[in-house]
Formats: sequence, structure tokens, C-alpha cells
Amino acid sequence: MSEFLPKDHPRYESIRMREHLVDMVDAKVLAPEGLIAHGRGEAFDYLIGEKTPDCVQGPIRAAAAALLCAERPIISLNGNAAALCPEAMVELAEATGAKLEINLFYRSRERIDAITKLMEKAGAREILGTDESRQGQIPEIGSERKRVDSEGILIADTVFVPLEDGDRTEALVNMGKRIITIDLNPLSRTSRTASISIMDHIVRAVPAITKAAIELKKLSKAECLTVLDGFDNNKAFAEALRFISARLEALAGEAS
Repeated sequence: MSEFLPKDHPRYESIRMREHLVDMVDAKVLAPEGLIAHGRGEAFDYLIGEKTPDCVQGPIRAAAAALLCAERPIISLNGNAAALCPEAMVELAEATGAKLEINLFYRSRERIDAITKLMEKAGAREILGTDESRQGQIPEIGSERKRVDSEGILIADTVFVPLEDGDRTEALVNMGKRIITIDLNPLSRTSRTASISIMDHIVRAVPAITKAAIELKKLSKAECLTVLDGFDNNKAFAEALRFISARLEALAGEAS
């Protein structure tokens, strides 16, 4: 970390994370635009008090159940996800049997190689989305996000799309796939379109999904499906908005 960041700073962890992301831009893992996306997420993290709300426990458990019950689950990696929690993403893949696939809006060979190197260092043994000869396309998308692995996202039945990616989420849902997302902004198209939306910071949510998956693996597949079938994303969305509203009301009451 930089010499400008004292460890006793009240915003130490937040600033440390920002400095780490700047380093990841220099390392080509993260596109500069990813810094702006992270800042937008931070703003919503303030609204929920920078900790996982109780109302998110249901979506976390449903996400774990969805990955465990899937025939071909895929965890999609972008620059922010890889930069913020590479080890946690590998642990989630190992706990659920999902494969990891790199998928980028600002796609370049240089960035794919940088993310691959980072994920391999974190323990990933197989990473899809790196072989251009095995490339397929998602219809309805004009951006580079359309380029997917023909043995990965293209044939997956469940895709974990962490962080905002509205166009691809809509297109994948239209292809009949179950989509799980983590997005601090409950109003984004990603959150509104996904099958399971988790309003939380990715560094908190991914380990929580892994923990839930380890617990759910003790159940039969039928019991796991019951957990998944009992989840209502519209109800979870409403609860997330009510949580933010109630918190702001409480803060306003304290200030008045």
C-alpha cells in the first residue's frame, strides 16, 4: 500500500481496496472504466451500511443451491471480480463444481492473459474463455461480451454473473439460462433481470455463497431443489428496497 495510507485511517479498508484496483489497472487485469464501476458500487454500499443485510441471506442460499443443482454451472469472471477476490472465486468454483470463464466488455488478449495469470496464481486449475478457436457467440449482444466459450457459458444452464452486466444478463435469460448476480445497486438492469440477485459487496457475498454451498451439500439434490424453488427474486428485490428505505428513515430520524 502507498505511504499515504495510515493503517489507523477510519476508511483504511476502502482506500486499500481502491489502491489495489489502481494496481490492477497497471497490471492490465482491470480496465480503467472498472474503477468508475467500483465507485458506483461503493455508493450503494454506504446505503446498506457496508455490511451484509439480513435480507440478502435468502438470495445467498438460493445462489448456492442453484450452482449445486445445475448440470453445467459457470462462474463468469470480469476484471473487477478477478481483481477483488480471485481466491474466493476459486473456492466458490471448487465448492460448487462450477467452471470459471473469463468474459470481458473491454476485451483484449493482453487482459485475458493477465486475468488468467492472476487466477492461476489464486489456485484456478482450468479457465475457460481463453481459447479463441473455441469461441461461440451470444445473440442479441453487440459488445465483446458476446464472445463466450462454446464449452462454457454458451452451453451452461446456470451462469454466475458477478457485478453489473445488464445486456448480457438479459440475453442469457432470454436463452433460458438461470442467472445469478451480485450487484450493490438493486435498481440496475442486472439486478432486475437476473434470476437471483444478491445486493451485497462481492468480497463479502462470494465467501458467503461458498459457505452456504458447503452446508447445502449435506442435503439431497431434491432438498436442494426445494431451497431453490422456494426462492422468489421479486420478493427479495422488494425486501432489499425496503431495507434501504428503512435504513435511510432511521438515519434521518437520528439526524433530526
